[in-house]
Amino acid sequence: MTEPEFSIKKNLEEAGTDAYLMIGNIHNSDIYYVTHFLSSDEFVYLQTIAGEEILLISEMEKGRAKIESRISIIITTQDFDYREKIKEKKDMYIAYAACISELLLGKGAKKVAVPYDFPIFYSNYFEKSGFSIVPVKSPFRKIRSLKKPEEIESIKYAQMAGEKAMKAATFLIAKAEERKGNLYHEGQLLTGAKVKAVIDHTLLDFGCEAEEIIVSCGRDTVNPHGTTDGPLLANAPIILDIFPRSKRERYFVDMTRTVLHGEASKELKEMYQAVLAAQEKGLEMIKPGVSTADVHNAVCEIFEKKGYDTYRSGSKVGFIHSTGHGIGLDVHELPGVGENMDVLEKGNLITIEPGLYYPKIGGIRLEDMVLVTENGCENLTGLEKRFVL
Repeated sequence: MTEPEFSIKKNLEEAGTDAYLMIGNIHNSDIYYVTHFLSSDEFVYLQTIAGEEILLISEMEKGRAKIESRISIIITTQDFDYREKIKEKKDMYIAYAACISELLLGKGAKKVAVPYDFPIFYSNYFEKSGFSIVPVKSPFRKIRSLKKPEEIESIKYAQMAGEKAMKAATFLIAKAEERKGNLYHEGQLLTGAKVKAVIDHTLLDFGCEAEEIIVSCGRDTVNPHGTTDGPLLANAPIILDIFPRSKRERYFVDMTRTVLHGEASKELKEMYQAVLAAQEKGLEMIKPGVSTADVHNAVCEIFEKKGYDTYRSGSKVGFIHSTGHGIGLDVHELPGVGENMDVLEKGNLITIEPGLYYPKIGGIRLEDMVLVTENGCENLTGLEKRFVL
C-alpha cells in the first residue's frame, strides 16, 4: 500500500501507536484539511500505521462523502448497527463510541494516538474497553503550516475581499464630518457598529465572512483586542483589524490598519512611525531558515531603541504581544512569530503585526500577511498604510 498524501507514519512510530484517531465536525480544521469533508455532525477520521485512511460517517452523508471527500474508504455507523446499539445502550454517545471501538478492533489498533483536544468521554470509554489512548501534538498542524499553491490561491481571493472591506471602512471614516469631537456620516453619529456593518456587507458580497471584526477607537485601542461599538472620535486613533475567511474554501486572512480622522498628536505620530519602522524591519528579515524569535527580537529592538517599552523587559505597556502568527484554516496557526524557536520554511504564511499601546495616548497596530518564498517573502497585503485620513 502506498503512503497517503498526508502520511503520519513517522509520528505514529515515535508515539508507539497503531493509528491516529480524530473525532470532529465542521469546526475542526485538522479533520477538514485531511479529509476535504465538512459535516455539522461528528464524524471520524482514522489513519493506521500501515497507511490506511478511513472515514466513519452517518449513513445519510455517505453519498456526499463519496463525492467530496478525498478518502476512498468510507464506512457508515450503520455498518456497525448504530441504531440497534442506541436501542440497546439507551445512549447515542455510548452507541457511537461502541461503533468506533469496533472499527479500531477491526483494524487491529489497540494503542491509539489522539490529538490533545480529544473528547474525554470517548477517551474514557475506549480505555475502559481495553484500548490505550495516547494524546499527541497534532501531526497535521505542521503539515498545514506549509501552504500548497491551491491554498495560496484561495487565500489570495480572501485577501482581495478583505482589502475591499478595509477600503470601504477607511473611506467611510475619511469622508466623515467632525462635530464637537465626534465623527458623523450623513448626519448621523458614525459608530464602530456602523463601520463593522460596512465591513461585513462588503465581505459577504465576495463570499467571505468574519466571525469577529475589531473596530476600536480612542481609549479602547489601548487593549489589543478592544472594541468600540459606539461613537467614533475625531483626532483619536482607530484600529481596524479584519480577519475574514472564504465561506467556500474556508481559509482565513488577517490585516490591521490604524487610521485617524482629524489632527494627530505628536505622540501618536511618533508611535505610528515607530510601529511602521518595526514592521518594516520584521518584513525585511523574512526568509527560509530564519528563526521567528530573531524576527521578534529585532522588532523589539527597534521599539526599545526609539524609547518604547516591550514585554520582553517585563513591561505591561508598549509592545505587549508577539510579532505575528501563522494563518490558514485557523486564524492562528504554526509558526508563531514570537519568543518560540520556530524556523521559517518556504510555504509558511505568517502575519507581521507589531503594535504599541499606552493608556494615556492610545494604541497603534499595523499588520500585513506574508508568504515565505524560496529566497525571501511575498507580501500578500497590498493595502496602503496611511495614518491621518
